[in-house]
Amino acid sequence: MTQSATLYCYVHPNRPTTLRCNRCERPICTQCAVRTPTGYRCRNCVRELQKTFDTAVWYDYVIGLTVTVVLSAIASVIVSAISFLGGFFMIFISLAIAAGAGTIIANILLRLIRRRSRVLFFVIAASIVIGALPVALFFLFTGNFFSIIWQGIYVFVATPTVYARFSGIQL
Repeated sequence: MTQSATLYCYVHPNRPTTLRCNRCERPICTQCAVRTPTGYRCRNCVRELQKTFDTAVWYDYVIGLTVTVVLSAIASVIVSAISFLGGFFMIFISLAIAAGAGTIIANILLRLIRRRSRVLFFVIAASIVIGALPVALFFLFTGNFFSIIWQGIYVFVATPTVYARFSGIQL
């Protein structure tokens, strides 16, 4: 029977450990270990692998921002135009239009942009809000506060819809 030397975490040299990164084989403590589907990895290896999935280039951000702001502004105007019909069921109709608009915007973006990046997903989500902002400001300055609620419903539903659809989150 051989006696093995005690391993210490490469980040925290005073912590003994029995874990090793399954990619680089460095000893890691439980605080430094990141659980993956294939085992535990150190944070450096996880960070390196995440960088390989960020493939977007600079013009993807410009295309995504421009297309999303324009389409969001159009959808925001449609939601506000339909909201003038009034009635209780307009809440449900607005929710359906916002979800549909978010899906359509995401599908158009998926056809235009083939590369992915986590930052790109956040830029696209923020662009939904930026596109709806001029319409909401118009209603704010004209004193039509009720229509701002419809814009809030649109932003509240369309933003996560576009983010989830464009980033590939499947429910």
